[in-house]
Parts: sequence; structure tokens; C-alpha cells
Amino acid sequence: MTPGEEAAAAASGSASGNGPSPSDRRRVDRRAVARVADLSLPELRRIVVTSLLGAAVLVRFLWMVRTVIIAAILGVVIAAYLRPLYEWTKDRVRYRNTAALLTLILVIVPIVGALVYSYFELTKVIEYVTTHTTEISTRIDQAVERFTVFEGPKASQSIRNWVLRAANYGSSIPNALAEALAGFAVAAAIFLFTAFYIFTDSERVVAYVRSKIPPRYAELSHAFEVNVRGVLYGAIYATLLTQAIKTVILFVLFVVLRVPLAGPLSLLSFIIGFFPIVGSWSVYLPVALWLLIFRQAPGSALIMVLIGGVVNTLIISNYLRPKLAAQKSRVLNFYWMFLGLVTGVYTFGLAGILLGPILIGLLKAILDTITGTEQWSFSDDDGDSFAGEASNV
Repeated sequence: MTPGEEAAAAASGSASGNGPSPSDRRRVDRRAVARVADLSLPELRRIVVTSLLGAAVLVRFLWMVRTVIIAAILGVVIAAYLRPLYEWTKDRVRYRNTAALLTLILVIVPIVGALVYSYFELTKVIEYVTTHTTEISTRIDQAVERFTVFEGPKASQSIRNWVLRAANYGSSIPNALAEALAGFAVAAAIFLFTAFYIFTDSERVVAYVRSKIPPRYAELSHAFEVNVRGVLYGAIYATLLTQAIKTVILFVLFVVLRVPLAGPLSLLSFIIGFFPIVGSWSVYLPVALWLLIFRQAPGSALIMVLIGGVVNTLIISNYLRPKLAAQKSRVLNFYWMFLGLVTGVYTFGLAGILLGPILIGLLKAILDTITGTEQWSFSDDDGDSFAGEASNV
């Protein structure tokens, strides 16, 4: 019996009302795993052309969205986090689109307002540094003269050059932000529309994705879904929570030690802490130097460095964040989550906060599926596994 006749026989058995027999199901299953040698030349050519074309289109698509893919992922995750707020709003306005729009407004507007306020406050500081470089250099000279190792005209000139470079760098920040505004606007649009789409059509999206997965890959797709959902939830939850904790700690320190611009500096540390290499230390270390030089308060500077370095950087960033992420994900343990967060950020940049744990979670899903006891097997109603028979075909 040819493969076409096998399929026809199985279809006729189903149409007769009795359903396909176990032998018919075995023939269909055998057809699913042993048809490569029976393909005709036109069919094989069609498969090759379709596969190559699909791979080329997929590569071009990924290249096109490479700069905004993290914004789309964040849109999906944030929409999942804000789902209770969206449901609460929808119960009162009765319209899905309006509820999604109001939910985004309630979250985005305060954040944008805080960012704009911080930007203008920091711009004033940059303008002050630019116009008072000589005075700042003199104050630094006076503080440095206490250390004999830095005495001499060369040290003073180096300090002035350092202040000038810092002033020039600070004055270039607004222009750099303006140049990055276009890319940020595109990413923000992708984020907002993705979150809006997930709010209003999440059920249809999930149903569509699941309908495109063949039943034979159900176990693997389920492992992917569980692991990716877990690591995303854990990574986002731990990152946002630990960044908030570090920001609150710095804000309290700034207020207690009477540091000006406590609010904008704290917000800056929250944002900059997401980026690789540059962390909250790039905020509290300059503040400690300012306390040492301009306030002449070495005790306050030491407190800032100790709390910032030990509590914020070592304990919260390197221990608490992966620990919380591992507990919330229920997929990876502390070590693998730590490895995913650290190496992901240093490999992929800001996107590595999500991509690092996702890659390890996907690897775990593949290994769990391959090494499982019931994977890739087809069973009939009598409980006979087709795995052994397929291996003999």
C-alpha cells in the first residue's frame, strides 16, 4: 500500500463513523516519520525553496526589529504585570480599548513627568559646572593639597583638565539625548502599541500561537512556555524591585547627608542601574567625592561609599537580585539565574536582562524534553507506544 493509499484508508475509516483503527494510526504515524525517502522531486524542491525563503525572510525580519525587540518584550511583560489594573479599569469603563489606554496613561504619565523634571534639574547642574570650571578646580586643588602625593603644579593642571573634560562631557549630554530621541521614540511606540495589543487581544494571541504548534511538539512547546514565562517574570520582578530598593536607599542617604538634587540623582541611579558596567555606583561615587571635597565631610563620604558599595552593589545587585529572580521564576536556581543575568547583560547590553535568563531557560526546556521518559512518542488507544516501531522503520 502506498503512502497515499494509507492516508485514504485512514480517512475512509474515520468517515465510516468507527474511527481509524490502531493499525491505521500506526500507518499515519509511520508516514509522519518515514516519508523523506518517498518524496517526489517536485515536492522536495518545493520544501527546499520554501525553507530557504522562510529562513531568508526570518533573518531579515529579525535584523529589522533588532533595535526594538527588547521594547516589544517589555511591552508583553509589562502588559502581563498590569493585567489586574487593566481588568479593574475595564470593569468601570466597559470598553477594552479605553481601559487599555487609561491603564497606560496611569503608568506612563508619572514616569515621563519625573524624567522631564530630572532632566531639567540636571541640565542646570551641567550649566553650573560649565560656567564655574575655575572655581571648581580651585576647590578641588585645595582639597587635594592635603595629600602630599598629589602636590605640585602638574597635579593642579591635571585637575583643571579633568574638570574641563567633565564639563565638556556634561554639556554634550543634551545633544546626545537629542540624537538618541528618534530611536527612543520608535522603541517607545513599539512598547506602547505592544502593551495595548496584549491588553485587548491577549486571548486571541495565545490561541493563535497554540494553534500553529503541531501536536507532536506539544511537550516541547509547553516546556518553552513554562520556562520562558517563569524566567521573564522572575527577571523583571527582581530587577524592578532591587532597582527600587537601591533607589530608596540612595534617596534616604542623599536626604540625610543633605545632598542637593536628591530626587533627580536617585531617579538617575534607578535608570542608569539597568545598563551594563555603568551602575548606581556611577552616581554615589561622585556624590561621595563631592561630600569629601566641597563639604569637607570625609565621614559622610565614607558612609556613602560603604553603603553604596556593600549594600547596593554587592548584596542587592549580585546576591538579592538573582535570588529573587530564581525564587519567582521557579525554573532556574540561584546559580543559573545569576549566570544568566550577569553574562546576559555583559553580552547583549540592556536587553541581556531578559535575553540571558531566557536563553538558559530555553536550554533547560530542551534538555528536560529530550531527557524525559515520554517525549517524542506516539501512543494509540491501547497504550502501545509507537516509539519502538518508529525506530525500526
